Amino acid sequence: MARVAFIGLGNMGGGMAANLAKHGHDVRAFDLSAAALDKAQGAGCLPVATAAEAVVDAEAIVTMLPAGSHVESVYADAVFGRAEPSAILIDCSTIDVATARRVAETAGAKGLAAVDAPVSGGIGAANAGTLTFMVGGAQDAFDRARPFLADMGKAVIHAGASGAGQAAKMANNMLLGATMIATCEAFKLAERLGLDAQTFYDISSVSSGQSWSMTSYCPVPGVGPETPADHDYQGGFAAALMLKDLRLAMQAAEGAGATTPLGAHATQVYEAFVAAGNGGTDFSGIIRTL
Repeated sequence: MARVAFIGLGNMGGGMAANLAKHGHDVRAFDLSAAALDKAQGAGCLPVATAAEAVVDAEAIVTMLPAGSHVESVYADAVFGRAEPSAILIDCSTIDVATARRVAETAGAKGLAAVDAPVSGGIGAANAGTLTFMVGGAQDAFDRARPFLADMGKAVIHAGASGAGQAAKMANNMLLGATMIATCEAFKLAERLGLDAQTFYDISSVSSGQSWSMTSYCPVPGVGPETPADHDYQGGFAAALMLKDLRLAMQAAEGAGATTPLGAHATQVYEAFVAAGNGGTDFSGIIRTL
C-alpha cells in the first residue's frame, strides 16, 4: 500500500479519503476544518497540520477543493517543490478546463505527472466508494492514477488529454441539470392532468422519456428508489454545486463557441433557485418551484 496525501476533506473528500484508508493506504489528510480532520482520523487517516506536511514522501497527492484558484494555490504553496518526482498528482476538484490544463502543464515542467479526475456520484457514492472518475491526462499518468481512483470508485474512465476530465464533467452535469428540470416539469404536468405520480413513473421509467433523473434520482417523494426527495431534499448534490457546474459549462461553451440554449436556461433556473436561499437543498428540490 502507498502513502497518500489527501487535501480537502469536505462532503466529498472526507468519504474519498476514508475509502483510501479502508483499502490500506497510509493517508495523510489535511483540511482547514478541525471537525473534518477529526472525522478523517476516525476513518483511519492521519491528520496533519498543513498541506505541505501531507505532501512529504507521498506517492500520490489527491486534492478535492472548491475552485480552480484553490487548486493552483495549493499546488504552488504546498505541492510544487515538495512532491517527490515519482508522485502522481490527482486533482478530483471540479474546475474550469483552462486551469486544469495550466496546472498539468506547470506540473509537467517541474517533472511531475498530473491528472484531472473530477467525479460523478455525489456524497453517497463518495462514502460508499462507488464514484465514477472521468480522467484527463497522458496515458502513463492515467495508468499511475488509476489504482488510487479505483479504491474510491466503481468506474475510472480515461477521457483524453489534460482537461478532458473536466470537459466531460461539465458536459455531463449540464445534461443532468437540464434533464432534472425537464423531469420535474413532466411530473408536475402529469399531476395537473390528473395522473398519479407513481403511475406516471411506472410508465415513463420504461418508455422513451426514461432518464437517470427519473429512474435513479426521482424528484418525487415516495416514488422510485430512495432519493433526497424522501428526506425533504436534504443530502445528495446541493443546488449550489449544480449551479457552479452549470456556470463552468457555460464558460466552457462560450470559449469553445458552442451553442447551448438548454444549458443556459438550466443555469438561469438554478441561479434563481439558489438566490432564493436554496443553495444547500438537493438540486432535485427544483421541483418545489414548479
